[in-house]
Formats: sequence, C-alpha cells, structure tokens
Amino acid sequence: MRTGKIKSRQPDDTVPCVDYTGDPAGAAVYLDAATAAPLHPVAREAMLASLADGWADPTRLYAAGRRAQQLHEAATAVVAQILRVRPDEVSFWPSGTAAAQAAVLGGLAGRRRSGSSLVHSAIEHSAVLHAARTVEAHEVGVDRTGRLDLDAWERAVSASGVALASLISASHEVGSVQPVAAAAAYCAESGVPLFVDAAQSVGRVPVPDGWSLLSASAHKWGGPPGVGVLVVRKGVRWVSPQPQDDLYRPRPAGAPNLPSIVAAAASLRAVTDSGQSENARLSALVDRIRDRVAATVPDVEIVGDPVDRLPHLVTFSCLYVDGEALLHALDRHGFAVSSGSSCTSSTLRPSHVLEAMGVLSHGNVRVSLHSGVTGADVDRFLAVLPGLVAGIRAEVGM
Repeated sequence: MRTGKIKSRQPDDTVPCVDYTGDPAGAAVYLDAATAAPLHPVAREAMLASLADGWADPTRLYAAGRRAQQLHEAATAVVAQILRVRPDEVSFWPSGTAAAQAAVLGGLAGRRRSGSSLVHSAIEHSAVLHAARTVEAHEVGVDRTGRLDLDAWERAVSASGVALASLISASHEVGSVQPVAAAAAYCAESGVPLFVDAAQSVGRVPVPDGWSLLSASAHKWGGPPGVGVLVVRKGVRWVSPQPQDDLYRPRPAGAPNLPSIVAAAASLRAVTDSGQSENARLSALVDRIRDRVAATVPDVEIVGDPVDRLPHLVTFSCLYVDGEALLHALDRHGFAVSSGSSCTSSTLRPSHVLEAMGVLSHGNVRVSLHSGVTGADVDRFLAVLPGLVAGIRAEVGM
C-alpha cells in the first residue's frame, strides 16, 4: 500500500484528456458523514413520537410538563450510560459547536484563580480555536500522521498559569485517533482539567477515561442537527459564559428542543448497539479505498494514521489538482465528499490540520462513510475517481 509518499511523474508521461463533465448513470452517494450523518431511522421514529408527547415545558409541574421531564431524564440517562458518566453531569446544547465553546469558555472561567491560559493541539476543530483566540493560548503540534506530540504536550500543560487543556479525540479531517489517555495523565499530574472534543468519536469508538469535560454532536452519529452534548464531571469548576440565573450548572439559556434530544439519545443507543459489526464493515471499506486510490491515482498521498484511525474516514490529497474542482466533478457524478483544503470565500486558506501535519494539501478529498454506504457504492467511486483526477490535471497541462 502506497501511503505517505508521492510517486513523481516522469517528464515524458502523458495524461489522456478525460471528459469528466457528463452526467453518468448511478444514484447519488453521500460520503460526508463526518460533517453530518444521515438521520438514523430510530431517530426519526423517536422524534415523531416525542413531538406528540414531549412538547410541554419540562420545568412545569402539571401532567404534560412532568411527562416532558420524564422524557428528558430518560434521554439524559441513555447518553450518560453510553458515555459512562453520571446523568447530572450531562447537559444538552443547541449544537456541538455551542457545547465545545461552552466547555472551553466555562472551563477557563471556572479556573480563573489557577490560571488564565489554554493549551490545545494544533488540529482542534475551528470552534475550539475560535474560543482559544479570546484568551492566552499555547498550541502543541502533531506529527505527519496527525498524532499529538506528547513530549511537547507534557511541557505545555506543566507550565505555570495553565487553566485548561483541550484535545480533540480523533481528527475530524484525517481520522487519526489521539492519545487521550496519555494526554489526560499528564494533565492530571499538573492538576489541569482536560476538555475532549469527541464529536467524531462518540457513537463510533469509546473515548478513554481521564478527561474532565467532553462535548459531542448528535448529527455526527445520525441524530438530528441542533443537539450538542456537554459533560462536565463532578468536582470540575465551570462557570457559564452566558448570563443566566445559575452560573454554575452547565445548561444553555432557553427551552430545550426535547423532541430532538430524545431522537439524539435513541439514535446514539442504536448506533452504539451495532457499533462493533458496523465499524468492522466500514473499516474494511476504508481499507479498500486506501489501497485502490494509492494504486490507481498517480501523485497521491494518503494522509492520517493508517492504523490508529476512525473506522469510517479516509483522506487523500492529489498533487496538481484543485480541491474545489475535484469536489465539483465528483458531485456531478453523484458523490458528495468533503475537502479539508478547499479555499472558501471566508478563509481563503487551506486546512489548518493538513498544514499542522506538514502533508500535501492540494486536491484534498475526505471520504467518510455511514451505515447506508455499500461496497458497490465504494467501488463505483473508485472507478470514477482516477479519470476525474486525470481530466482536471489535463486541463491545467499536467
């Protein structure tokens, strides 16, 4: 398997001009589950049921309110059991982004007397990086596979004035699983709480113990959008970054979206119950993609850890290819994928994750699978990809 290396093209190589602009036959295939997984059938059923039974304010004492409170408590208990925490440590937020930023800002506010700086990895989600820009922060790098530099992490968290540390559980762009347990141990030695952004892990793989705060996002595991999970362990000081009556109890302002919360918990239970067999199936499909892309697409680099990785996600970069052009070409052939390095009108820069890893970022494609993706879907994608890459390169004279 050719991973981590780029095979240079010889000067006399020629690339045929391939027509990749047509509209070939084949059903649309969604391959961007890392952004948002399709709604799980169980989530749909649970949401419809709770719309009829969970519309009332769960803080009220009349019968409809008590019923809504029972649904909320049941959903909380399910999530707490799966995450191996206490129900009173779990709260639901309007999104995974809101939960992650509440964890960072609330964790820093709760530790004002101990310090004011944040230690975080270079590959955190942008939601965490945006929160980090509001305080003094120290960034810890990663190696070429996207794995945290543990020696640098130990030095950073042991410095004076550190209030909180933040580490993503697994890279949302390249799938590399981070050494959360080892990072948590260094934090514990220095008395620094660790926040783990587990958006890509929850519902996929267990998150190691040792953390103090954790966030997750329901639409990553097949729940509805608009539901984030925040866990703050007992004994961890947390102060709400929002003005509200109870500053020390993690919860967002406003009424909870109870039908979506119930649906999120139901789908999390469903994907967790089928997790072992589904992870094995998706991991085999990812291995197929890694092998075939490396063998059939010249000048390609498969990025991320080939072993310690999420089971459903693979990322590769194609030299001499514009990422947005490749995404549009794949979309015209019915494949929805993501690109970590596509420049956008808001950022005009490539992926900070790929930059931190020091890997190729041109023509970057992230493929992330869900339970509805079949082997035939993957094979059709692998059959189409080489011609599209060759056609784009031919257009720019490569």
